[in-house]
Formats: sequence, structure tokens, C-alpha cells
Amino acid sequence: MNTNEKILVGKIVAPQGLRGEFRVQTFSQTPMDFQHFRVLSDRFTPEQFHFVRVLNPKSDVIIARVDNIFDRNSAETLRGTELFILRSDLPALKSDEFYQCDLIGFSVIRDNKNIGIITGFYNFGGGDIIELDNGEMVSFIGASVDTKRKVITVK
Repeated sequence: MNTNEKILVGKIVAPQGLRGEFRVQTFSQTPMDFQHFRVLSDRFTPEQFHFVRVLNPKSDVIIARVDNIFDRNSAETLRGTELFILRSDLPALKSDEFYQCDLIGFSVIRDNKNIGIITGFYNFGGGDIIELDNGEMVSFIGASVDTKRKVITVK
């Protein structure tokens, strides 16, 4: 499968409790999306992955489980596992919408100067952060996206 066909939507970050459940840091628009995702991983099949619940109402972390994982030690072995969905499973976008993964490789402009190329996005709780190829991280809040020119202007 071509890596462009897969979209990273989450990562297993820690065991949850004693019965094999685990926490997933979600990268989707809403954590509840995981109720409907067909989750792909190199550690288990899509049919084995099960959404359990959102950690709390304001969190982007969910609790999930995988068939045949019944204890905390087994859940610990899944830590760091990346979770994907197929691009073809994503909903269609409106004309003014985009997926962040499609912005990787765009130039970033501040004060009319190119400050770098996007290599990734993060959210540590205070809003989306853009990582640039030079290691700099800048806020995505209030950014202007020009998909035709492949340019993002930040403040």
C-alpha cells in the first residue's frame, strides 16, 4: 500500500487500567470519529480495534482496546503504535477545507519572508503548531492557507 493512501489519525500513548485497554492520542477533528474509523495498524487488524470511550469531555484522548489484549502489560507493548485510516475513507471536503496532512511540504511565510517548509503538525493542548524543516515551531492559529500556491502565511 502506498503511504500516501494512509492518513495518521492517532497514536497509542499508554495503558489504561488493568484489563488491557489503552489511551490513544487522536489527531482527528473530533475524538468521537474513532467510533466510525476502520483503524489500520501494523500490530492488529481493523476488526480487532474497538473504541471504548473518550477519556473526558474536553480531551482529544480516547480509550480503546484490541482483541486478545487482556492485561496492562500486554497493552504496554502497544505504546507508540501509530493508527491510520485509508485516505479513501475520509469524508469529502468543502472547497474551503483541507486536511493538515496535505499541507506538509507547503512554504510558510511570516512578514513577507519564507521561514521554512512544513514537516508536521502538533497539538499540545494550546492549539495546532506547525513544525518547519529548520526545527522551528510556529502557531497555526490565525494562519492563512493558499492551497493553490502551496503557501501558509502565519502571524
